[in-house]
Amino acid sequence: MQKRFDEFYREAAIPAMNRAGLSPIGVFTVATGPDSPTIYALIPHKSIESFVTANDRVDSDRDYIKAGAEFLNAPATDPSYLRVESSLMLAFESIPKLEVPTATAVKKPRLFELRTYESHSKQANQKKIEMFNRSEIAIFRRTGLAPVFFGETLTGSKLPNLTYMLVFDSMADHDKNWSIFAADPEWKKLSSTPGYTDPEIVSNISNIFLRPTAYSQI
Repeated sequence: MQKRFDEFYREAAIPAMNRAGLSPIGVFTVATGPDSPTIYALIPHKSIESFVTANDRVDSDRDYIKAGAEFLNAPATDPSYLRVESSLMLAFESIPKLEVPTATAVKKPRLFELRTYESHSKQANQKKIEMFNRSEIAIFRRTGLAPVFFGETLTGSKLPNLTYMLVFDSMADHDKNWSIFAADPEWKKLSSTPGYTDPEIVSNISNIFLRPTAYSQI
């Protein structure tokens, strides 16, 4: 029920979350990845208290209940969705706030890459987070890999892991900037440093390409 979902998020959910102090809200469709059609929603919180109380604050919003009635009250014979999965992430120290792409304000085309790095242990996961915080994110920025967020996954699937999102103008831009990053001397030195090599701290990397909906605030 993609049309129903779009109408619900555009007319009811995002306005209600904004009124509850949650902003900006990102909503994306899968460009390349599994389980299509799937909608991804990115909802930032300033604190764990905000996360815990968000549903109650939104659910008590009368305008939300009215605008979202068709979606919220759908019967079992005509469900609005098949399932919902969620992850709670803690922002990295070196990028504590979500960064909205400059292209969002002018509604320019943009492509988002969502990457997840799994580790064989929590210790290895923390080592990879340390690597990003100390040097790797800075190399990303310098080589044209623009971050939206970096998060340590606290609850969700495939734990322990970290997840981050990058934004590009196009797939050609994606390929070019990743090539620049891979050839960067500082990155080559960092990635070969004992304790920071992939075989030591990363057990699996997965990625999904996403496109923002017309009403996405990211």
